[in-house]
This record gives sequence, structure tokens and C-alpha cells, in this order.
Amino acid sequence: MGSSEIALLAALLVCILAFFVPAVQRGAQRRFKRNPLLVAFLPALLTAVFAGASVLAGAFSPKLTLLVLVYTTLPTVMAARRQYFVAILLLWLPIEFAAGAALVPVPARGFLHSAIYGVAILLGLCLFLGFAGLPGMKYNLPRRRRDFWLPLAAFAVTAPILIIAGIAIGFIPPPHWPVQPAGHMAAAVGLIFAGTALPEEILFRALIQNLMMQRFGESARTLLAASLIFGAAHLDNGPQALPNWRYMIVATIAGVAYGRVFQKASSVTSSAMLHMMVDWTKHFFF
Repeated sequence: MGSSEIALLAALLVCILAFFVPAVQRGAQRRFKRNPLLVAFLPALLTAVFAGASVLAGAFSPKLTLLVLVYTTLPTVMAARRQYFVAILLLWLPIEFAAGAALVPVPARGFLHSAIYGVAILLGLCLFLGFAGLPGMKYNLPRRRRDFWLPLAAFAVTAPILIIAGIAIGFIPPPHWPVQPAGHMAAAVGLIFAGTALPEEILFRALIQNLMMQRFGESARTLLAASLIFGAAHLDNGPQALPNWRYMIVATIAGVAYGRVFQKASSVTSSAMLHMMVDWTKHFFF
């Protein structure tokens, strides 16, 4: 991946993280409230960003660009109609099932997957934080001490359960000492947090679980249902044969822990920190 590609992904990340700033959220909400029709410009703007990424990757095509325009337009229309669950599914499922991957040359797939991932997260934040002003997303920096110790305490309780269950069902091998350099392991903390943990927590906790709690209450059944959705999202992940029921079981258990931390904390970053610690441990010790 060249410097231009890295710069584009970094710019998307900066835009996503900018929403942690209260003034940015309030500014977006004021603009959409004054002129709700501004939301109609989001699909074209973000499609243009992806088109620029495809040019950088040498993979631009009118058909791919049109597909991305449709992809960004449909959830925008549903959010404008207050059909939030449908909007979330339209944001999530096309990426989950790699829609349009056949239109992308193999060498460009990794970069363009990251680009559309960033576009999807940014669109979700614009729609749900800015346009809809959806309460309960907790998309803010930590506000209390418990936002820091909750993920640590949850990791101490959850990690042994995940290890025992994962080994018992053949999902992971017995643990081993890490073989990667310490610098690589330290750098992976930020990469896993920004590239996997935070985006998935935005989708599965700040959006899906949050909407379920608002609709059905903050109950154990709601937490379990949201965790099962999170687990099912891993059925199409390796390394075992698909559908990967082993991954679903482990991810569902982890989802209960992430969801409980989300409920108790004042920031989605708390469940993202726990998520990062679990993924980091699995990557380097198993």
C-alpha cells in the first residue's frame, strides 16, 4: 500500500475520530436540523471519496462507482424515513458479504475494503449522530474512571472463559508465548483498536444493541439477543470451515461481555478497549 493510499485511509480515520469532539457532533446536528435536505448530499460526497480511492488503487470503474452510490444512498433514505434498523442492515450486510468484490482487481481488494469500511462508518456516524441525533450511542471519550477499569475487570473475568471454551470446541489451540517483536505487538494495539474494535463496537453496540435497548429495554434477553447477532456475524469468518459455528459460539460469549461493558460505561470506547484486548490476545498468544 502506497503513501497516497495510507493518507486517504488516515483522513477517513481522522474524520471518524473527529466525531468524538462534542463541538463536531453539535455542529453536525445543528446543520442537519436547520436543513435536513443536506443529508441527500452524503451519498454523492462519500461515493466521490471511494471513487478517489479506486483511482489510487488503479481499480476505478463506472459500474463499481455506481454500486457504491447505491450502497450509500439506500441507508441514507431509510435513515431519513426513520427506519433505523433497516438502515443499519443496509450499511452492514453488503460489506459483511463483500458485495461487489468481483468488480475489484485482487491486488486492490485489501485497500478498497478498508476504504469502503471507512466510508460506511463515517456515513453511519453522519446519519445516526448528526442527522438523527440518536440517543444512547455513547460516542464520546471516556468520562468516568469506570470507563477505564470496566474493560480491565471484564477482561480478567472473560478471557479465561473464552480460552477454556475456545480450546474445548477446537476454535483455538493451547496458548503459546508470542513470537512477534515487542514493537510490533505494541503497534498492533492501536491498529486493532482503530481498525477492528471501534468500528465493530459502533455497529454492534452503539447502533444495534442501543436500538434494541431503546425498543425492548435494558434486559438480559436484549443483551443476549444482541450478542447472538454479533456471534452470527462471525459465521462467515475463518479459519475453520464455513459456516464457522465455533467462531459464533466464542464471539457470542465475547459479545455478552462487550455488551455488558457498553451498558455500564459512559463511552463506547470502553467496550472497544475490551474488544481490542481480546482480539490482541488471540492474535499474539493463540
